[in-house]
Amino acid sequence: MDAKQIAIFALAALAAGGGVYVLAYPWLTDDRAEKRQKSIFDAGARIAINPRETALRRGQVADSLKELEKRQKNLRNPPLSVRIEQAGLRMTATKFYLFSLVTGLVLGLVLLFTASPYVALAGAFVGALGLPRWTIGYMKKRRQALFIKEFPNAIDIIVRGVKSGLPLGDCFRIVASESQEPVKSEFRSLIEMQAVGVTIGESVDRLYQRLGLSEANFFAIVITIQSKSGGNLSEALGNLSNVLRERAKMKGKIQAMSMEAKSSAWIIGSLPVVVGSLVYIVSPDYISLLWTEPAGKIMMGCAVLWMTCGVLTMKKMINFDF
Repeated sequence: MDAKQIAIFALAALAAGGGVYVLAYPWLTDDRAEKRQKSIFDAGARIAINPRETALRRGQVADSLKELEKRQKNLRNPPLSVRIEQAGLRMTATKFYLFSLVTGLVLGLVLLFTASPYVALAGAFVGALGLPRWTIGYMKKRRQALFIKEFPNAIDIIVRGVKSGLPLGDCFRIVASESQEPVKSEFRSLIEMQAVGVTIGESVDRLYQRLGLSEANFFAIVITIQSKSGGNLSEALGNLSNVLRERAKMKGKIQAMSMEAKSSAWIIGSLPVVVGSLVYIVSPDYISLLWTEPAGKIMMGCAVLWMTCGVLTMKKMINFDF
């Protein structure tokens, strides 16, 4: 076969291949072009629709956050009835005032027969105004600590229930029946409020009002936003559970790191009292000049004032809010 025949054969093959390509190209690319056009149309539709939906959802979220922030500001200084409820006590403000009055009278009478009238008056003041309120504050902090410890486990129960298809109300009932106190009683109150017609958003907001905790506020924000704008509730609550656990770990680390400073503060604060007591035991006549002589009384008052300022300053430096 000479070169002329090879060239003719190559040109014939090229012409046949070009004809096949021209005839088959529309059939090969029609499906891809249609898919491409459809994807472009869908993307354009999403671009046209999503801004309105996104703006609406952002507005709902912003309104919910503003409302919750306003309620949080109102709860920074709660009334006495709310503080009693946060402590887990079942009494009214009137009964608390009567109890404070009785405590002040009893303590004042006891000190009146054992000390001077001035000491009895100070004891009555402490018994009526200081001791009952300190007791409520202590019970409130202890109850809040127990709630924070158990609350992430309750949220995990809700997450598993939502993922399995249970309604949110049924998840609350499971928590109310299987969790530890005080989470158990608080979620039982949620169920009772929903039974009388209160919505889920309002009930979880009242949970925050009863407890006064940031953790309960986070939970109320998640539930309120989800009820108004929708979204993946199980994912949001799962993230909240992780955040609460990390907050607890961070709190434990900070407490461990601040124990040295707290120990130093206790030693510095108790040192004048301990030294004064030991000097009084060894030589009472020597130190009694501080409360028998006018100059000693002035020095004693100044020392108590500055010591109180120092103790409050150390307390402010070593205590951390979460």
